[in-house]
Amino acid sequence: MRNELTVLAVAFGYLALLFVIAAWGDRRAEQGRSIIGSPTIYALSIAVYCTAWTFYGSVGRAAESGPSFLLIYLGPTLAMLLAPFVTRKMVRIAAAQRITSIADFISARYGKSAGLGALVALIALIGITPYIALQLKAITLSYAVLVDYPLAAGERLDSAPFWADKSLWVALVLAVFIILFGTRHLDASERHEGMVAAIAFESLVKLAGFLAVGVFTVFVLYRSPAELFARVAETPALTDILGLSAVPGGALGWVGTLVLAFLAFLGLPRQFQVMVVENVDERHITRAAWLFPLYLLAINLFVIPIALAGLLGDTGGDPDSVVLTLPLAAGAEGLPLLVFIGGMSAATGMMIVETIALSTMVSNQLVMPLLLRSRRLSRGGQGALAGWVLGVRRLAILAILLLGYGYHALVGDAYSLVTIGLVSFAAAAQFTPALLIGLYWRGANRLGAGLGLAGGFTVWAWTLLIPGFAQSGWLDAGFLAHGPFGIDWLRPYAMFGLEGWDIYTHSLLWSLVANVGLLVGVSLFTRQSPLEQTQAALFTEALHPRLDQASLHHGQTPRGELRALLDRYLGAATSARVFAGEPEQGADQPAPAALVARAERALAGALGSASARVLIDSVVRGEALDLPALLSILDTTSETLEMNRRLEQKSRELERIGSELRQANTRLRELDRLKDEFVAMVSHELRTPLTSIRAFAEILRDHHDLPDDKREHFLEVVVRESQRLSRLIEEMLDLARLESGRLTLHPERLDLAALARHGIEAVQHPQQEHGIVLDVAIEVDEAPVIGDPDRLEQVIINLLDNAGKFADATTPRVRLTLARHKRHYRLAVEDNGPGIAEEERERVFEKFHQIQRPDDAAQRGRPRGSGLGLPISRGIVAHLGGRLWVEDAPTLGGACLVMELPEAPHAAA
Repeated sequence: MRNELTVLAVAFGYLALLFVIAAWGDRRAEQGRSIIGSPTIYALSIAVYCTAWTFYGSVGRAAESGPSFLLIYLGPTLAMLLAPFVTRKMVRIAAAQRITSIADFISARYGKSAGLGALVALIALIGITPYIALQLKAITLSYAVLVDYPLAAGERLDSAPFWADKSLWVALVLAVFIILFGTRHLDASERHEGMVAAIAFESLVKLAGFLAVGVFTVFVLYRSPAELFARVAETPALTDILGLSAVPGGALGWVGTLVLAFLAFLGLPRQFQVMVVENVDERHITRAAWLFPLYLLAINLFVIPIALAGLLGDTGGDPDSVVLTLPLAAGAEGLPLLVFIGGMSAATGMMIVETIALSTMVSNQLVMPLLLRSRRLSRGGQGALAGWVLGVRRLAILAILLLGYGYHALVGDAYSLVTIGLVSFAAAAQFTPALLIGLYWRGANRLGAGLGLAGGFTVWAWTLLIPGFAQSGWLDAGFLAHGPFGIDWLRPYAMFGLEGWDIYTHSLLWSLVANVGLLVGVSLFTRQSPLEQTQAALFTEALHPRLDQASLHHGQTPRGELRALLDRYLGAATSARVFAGEPEQGADQPAPAALVARAERALAGALGSASARVLIDSVVRGEALDLPALLSILDTTSETLEMNRRLEQKSRELERIGSELRQANTRLRELDRLKDEFVAMVSHELRTPLTSIRAFAEILRDHHDLPDDKREHFLEVVVRESQRLSRLIEEMLDLARLESGRLTLHPERLDLAALARHGIEAVQHPQQEHGIVLDVAIEVDEAPVIGDPDRLEQVIINLLDNAGKFADATTPRVRLTLARHKRHYRLAVEDNGPGIAEEERERVFEKFHQIQRPDDAAQRGRPRGSGLGLPISRGIVAHLGGRLWVEDAPTLGGACLVMELPEAPHAAA
């Protein structure tokens, strides 16, 4: 037996070293000399994934199931291949919206829903508790083995009262450590630089400890790998362990565990904390994408040799303890203590990060929404919230660790380390569908995500969590074999009669079916709120360089009220940072939109996005922004955004195509200007008829004694303005349908000549009122084509109206010609205006584009319109297999718009 005081002194000395490293890291951060601004440290911090499960449990898993342990590391390796795309997107979103945890991330994506955030926090708390118990069990077991070897560890543990249980004291000591370095700041989105530095150091220690025992096993105990494997070959029973047949569940188990590890890596709260929240530079992801998988390879390099050596040496005891018992059995001096410190590093690193992440979720998602309803808190003085938040987080840290200890004491001994870890992995995997689908599908909504998470969590609890209590003797285990109340198809390990699968693949399948099925299905048949639509657009388009959330704040609030809100909840120092750089103005002056956005992000960093939204809404007043309309306009500017992407691409070839890049840049600015003019014009055009309609409607409502002639006149104005509003909306809807490919046409055989006459009749009277002379030259008796009569007539009227607007100001003339050309029919509309220059002829078909000339048609009382008519007309004609272009007018000398459609095939007799 080893001296307990020596082991305890080394263990506490190691914790003290971590304390020093963390304090040094925090002090450097306060001095502006960050030590975590390195991609290598970032990659090492991600290695917090390798917990006591990796250090001890992988060898135990390999001893029982051969190469199946590799799947737990192949999953994250596959995930890191996507890191430059997926993780980078999450990092950018978290930085822009001050995301503090995975619960905050999912809540913010789905409309900053407080209820959804609380659900994620509860699932995380319940699902990760077994994982914390795993670490406590690993520390307790390794300590007992180190001190009591060769006696059985269980003999010592079973007889000890709970206050003598080392796991309890480990939990309490770690609670103090985490409180000191995880809850010093109110703003949870400020990086825990000292903690990250300590975690990176621990990653090196556990790697060194595991490699040391691996080298000792292969090159000291057996002198070479060849000798070890030669000894294994002499024992046929051991060679079977190396085959894929040893994997639980066979091929299905292999795939299931791989998918489980992939999803869990993205959904584990501690991985989200180090990869997203603690990231200081998204460029670090590039190196981490290959360095972290290399770390996984290194720490697993000796797993199989150690497991085989343990089986050959018959060290006895738990397979999870082989990493310690091998050097102990060989009488190695010092190495067992190094291995113990390495295992403690793996366990404490996980508990530090996981507990900080969970305490932030408990505080921001569960407790703060309740505290914000407290009148006492809302009337509190400056910075009143700080003490509450820090107190809540500190209590949460203690409670989480004690909860993990409780699970370890009640259930932990019934499972191996790997088994406990896989239970938590399956719980964390429930977050990934809402996370990934929300990043790339704008249609996913809050109700679907909430029901999906609840359904998946329920299935997980029934198939994995509850059976654990049954196997530990806390519940009657009869339902495992026969189902609840004898319902056979509800057996936890064979739901719906699916037998023969390993329990983790079985649970993952049914939980994901429930999770993804509800998320997608409910989202398809329910609508999003305006805020959900906005957040969906921000998340799915997060990598676009022009995305700016500040433009979404259109309410008004006095600067004084906004500052008072920040002072009350965050304190004067944080409030001053938010207002830094703002010009000095009176407290009654309205705060600009960018300042309101900064204030909300500051509150989100301390309280979570849902609570921040509630507080901002409590002081921001004004008409609600029509967010669906904003998103519709965003969709119609897809061409501008595409030009931006082209500009970025061309900038990388600046030396070779410099002149071409300058032209593209000029074109982009022109499109931006036209877009701004279009938005301003549409806003004005919408407001003008709405104002008229409202004014005349109020007159009609309030004055019942109006003369009949005035009442009729007012009604005519309302009808006319309504028609004007409908036309503008219809143009915008047509453009949106064209852009999305959802324009519905009803093609049929029709006579283009008759359709042209109908169009002429529709515009003849208005054009005569403006003095326009309309000539018609239809050279065919019949012009059979295939087309939609309503849409084609819309195009013809648009061409005639457009020609009338740009005809000569003094003697306006328009001419329509219809003639056969080869196997097509051409309808040409010309005017006697100044014409269209060669370089402008294609641009007139671009959205928002309008030709500027001195003799603008608006001077004759005919508005130039929205600039959408010709793009819509060309889209309709193109959908019908035809063409629409501009050329010189052959008769009148101005511009000529030509529409060409193919002749319809002869009708069957």
